[in-house]
Formats: sequence, structure tokens, C-alpha cells
Amino acid sequence: MLNRLEMLRIFCAAAELGSFKEAAIRLAISPQAVTRAVQELERLQGEVLFHRNTRQVQLSAYGAQLAMRAQLAVQQVDQLFEHGDAGSGEEPGGLVRVAAPTALAHAIVMPALTALAQRYPKIDFDVRLGDELVDVVSEKIDIGVRIGILRDNRFVVRRVAKMHLQVVGTPDCIARHGAPQAIADLDRLPTTAMHDRSTGRAWPWLFGDGQEVYPRGNRFICNDAQAELSAVLAGLAFGQLSSYLVDQHLATGRLVALLHEHDPVPWDIYIYRPQRGPLAPRLRLVFDALAAALAQA
Repeated sequence: MLNRLEMLRIFCAAAELGSFKEAAIRLAISPQAVTRAVQELERLQGEVLFHRNTRQVQLSAYGAQLAMRAQLAVQQVDQLFEHGDAGSGEEPGGLVRVAAPTALAHAIVMPALTALAQRYPKIDFDVRLGDELVDVVSEKIDIGVRIGILRDNRFVVRRVAKMHLQVVGTPDCIARHGAPQAIADLDRLPTTAMHDRSTGRAWPWLFGDGQEVYPRGNRFICNDAQAELSAVLAGLAFGQLSSYLVDQHLATGRLVALLHEHDPVPWDIYIYRPQRGPLAPRLRLVFDALAAALAQA
């Protein structure tokens, strides 16, 4: 049995061409298939759609009215599929919801998204920043960026970069307090710390061989990595910060890297999609652009 959309498509072709035979040729089906489709539609409608004899077919008054509505309905359904066609040549558009860690977003993700927004004015962005795990279902996230381990095997995941943690300080801070020569030296030096909102305590500093250290000399504690960087750049204290925050300052000499030999194993940076299956053009564009920006940075 034909589905109802295909039945309407056959009926529209027969109504337009005024011939079951010509409709069959256009649709690459048999004339008998056209006849069966029209008969089934007449049964469902409870009305005669064509006046037929051995020489010709002619739309009935009811058939002409139905043909106008059916053609519009079929066109609307076809347009739904054309809209999602990546090869249609239409400029990508629509809403994209992105989740990312706050500091990484300010350093890399937001510059990439603003560049995309300028190039593709039909794409809108809803960006959720935070260092906690995101409920991607309730917040309807399309694309996410995450540092560390992603344990949900339902996601489509791409590993794009690595993040290093480095102990750093300004030349002025080193001149005033001396550079740490061992991890234990951190207890006598002014340091920064980040609040762990889940525990209410400061995050530990991480070092090689799985060491976790809580320096005792916290002079500046906050819950924002950019604020922590500002305190370190001001020479208030030493800090352990992510490479994407400090690399440019290490290159210019504003910061100095310390305790190299104790650096922890780098963390992976991932970009992910919570949903498998077909990918809309706007989502593919944003996903690939963010992956490239993170890998380059």
C-alpha cells in the first residue's frame, strides 16, 4: 500500500498533466500504479476525483480543489528536506548552543565564534560558560568543549589539543621572594588558588607522578581563572595556570615558568556533540571551526 504522501504526489502529477499515462512516465511507474493510487485516494476522500472514459481523464470539481491543496502540501514537505540539504548552496543559518569552560572560552572559543558570526550572519549563538559538567539534555547543547575525560559514550567526540599546567611567576615576584627549587618550597611562597565549588575547598596543584599539593601560602583565592591570571601578572603571587592562559606571557617574558621537571601529564581537550546521526550544515560548520581553532591554539 502506498503511503499517503506518495499517493498525493501521484495524484498531483495526474492532475497537472491530465493523463494517467503521462503521470506514470514522469514518475517512472506503471499506469496501473497511477490508477490504483487515484482509486485509493478517491476511497479515502469519498469523492470522485477524475471523470474517466476510454479516451481521456478530466478532473472533477472536487478533484480540482483537492489538487490545489495537495500541490501546496507536497511542495511544503519537499521544502523541509531541501532546507536540510547541505549541498543546496543556501547560506547556513539557525541557532547553535555551545558549552565551554570559562577561561578556555574567553581565550579561544569566543574569538572563533565571533569570527564565525561575522562571516555567517544567519547563524545565532547561545553560549553557556562554566567549569562544571553541563546537563547537555536539559540545556539543549549542540556542541561542547571539555577539558579532561569524557565518559559518555553516546557523544560524538574529537580530541583536538592538550592542555599543560605550569607553575609561573613574574620576574618581579621571583626577585622579591626567590624562585621555588622544589615543590616543598611553595609552602613558604605567596601563591594563588582556585575555589572548587563542589567541595568549598581550593583545588590542589597537580604535579608529576600523581602528586596533589595544597600550598599553604595562598594570598589570592578566587573562582575565575582570568582573575587568577591577573593576580599572577600583577606580581602578587605564584600560580599554577593553564598553558592557553600563560603561553603568550611566557613568550614575551612577562611570566617565567618554574619547576619544569615536576610538570603533570597534559590534559586532553575535547570537542563533542551530544547527538549522533545527521548533522545540520550550521552545526558542522561550527564544530569544525572550533576544532580547528582549538587545535591551532
